[in-house]
Amino acid sequence: MKRKYLVSFLLPLVAVFGIFTMLALKNGSTDLKPEASNAGLTLPSGFSAAIIADNLGGVRHITVTPQNEIYAKLKGLEHGKGILLLHQNGDKAEVKSSFGSFGGTGIAVKNGYLYASSDQEVFRFKLNVQNEVIDPNMPETVVTGLLNRGEHEAKAITLDNAGHLYVNIGAYSNACQVKDREKGSPGQKGCPILDSAGGIWQFSASKLNQHYGDGIRYATGLRNVVGITWNQQKNQLFVMQHGRDQLHDLYPQYFTEKQNAELPAECMYALNKGDNAGWPYMYYDWQTHKKMLMPEYGGDGKKTGGEKAIDPAAAFPGHLAPNGLLFYTGNQFPAKYKNGAFIAFHGSWNRAPEPQAGYFVVFQPFVNGKPAGKWEVFADGFAGTADQKAKGAALHRPCGLAQGPDGALYVSDDSRGTIYKITYKK
Repeated sequence: MKRKYLVSFLLPLVAVFGIFTMLALKNGSTDLKPEASNAGLTLPSGFSAAIIADNLGGVRHITVTPQNEIYAKLKGLEHGKGILLLHQNGDKAEVKSSFGSFGGTGIAVKNGYLYASSDQEVFRFKLNVQNEVIDPNMPETVVTGLLNRGEHEAKAITLDNAGHLYVNIGAYSNACQVKDREKGSPGQKGCPILDSAGGIWQFSASKLNQHYGDGIRYATGLRNVVGITWNQQKNQLFVMQHGRDQLHDLYPQYFTEKQNAELPAECMYALNKGDNAGWPYMYYDWQTHKKMLMPEYGGDGKKTGGEKAIDPAAAFPGHLAPNGLLFYTGNQFPAKYKNGAFIAFHGSWNRAPEPQAGYFVVFQPFVNGKPAGKWEVFADGFAGTADQKAKGAALHRPCGLAQGPDGALYVSDDSRGTIYKITYKK
């Protein structure tokens, strides 16, 4: 097909689905097939999806045990409880028990314990050999007093193989302005927020009653991280950063509405101790592949910055809100997915008047522990109709990801409390 005819064919699609449809097609998602039986999702050929649980409340992160039971962390309390244990029976998962008197985001099973976070603490529950909580009424406090200023408060967590716990401490600011999100307000000199937030803190996973001050600032310059995991192949911490908002709103002299919708990148970082990702002094432009100086610190959309900041491992269009990150280590899916990254994008709010976008799960191929090749949309349709997606009125918003012992992929939704199970069959 000639190029001009291909463009003419794609233009109506762009009008219906918004600018991000074009981006998705360019990144290899043409294999997606809508199936009525796939819980309303579009998936690559050979994959199928089922809703195994629904109406659970705001399900944030999830984890699946070797016994195929699901622990789900709720953002708020449902009937006074913030953690659900679901038992799978065929194509359904039923709530077996609920416990934990705190809402929040993070949850993980490691070395005989279930770890779960509120917006200010991290707790753990002792597990038996079947990975069931022994005493749900007696959580142990691992860390308390974590900073929560009411913005970017989610304490996403992960654990490594050496006894360390990693916790996101989101910056309570958009770009460290003197007056947050106020047009014309400059960036604070030295950004004092970075002393206590805007990074990843490391704690001991086995020591109880640690305070915020007992932690080590493992990495800094990260505005907010919700997708976080330990990469077993690289033995390294990986995170997904939420990029800053309102470039056009605050600096219309430098940025168009379209640039505001597409910038800055949502970035994946591979972190080592002491790394600095550059917030609030720089943002990453995924189109030019450059680190750019923030306008609050003298940038104009053309000046580069962040010379001492690390480069992202991968970058994605702006404002898609990456809330879940999982490296696939199972054997059920085709070989191309092995050790690659699935990312759950919660969906945007800061793209108007352009259509809102996201609300899907993408796949980023990896080779030898590094991103290799273009990312692609893996599962779409969570939001509902194209109009609902474009207006940001999504029915479902992907948040957490988990892998089952059989290699199935689970996706949680914190809008209507749905859990999806995605499987593959040749």
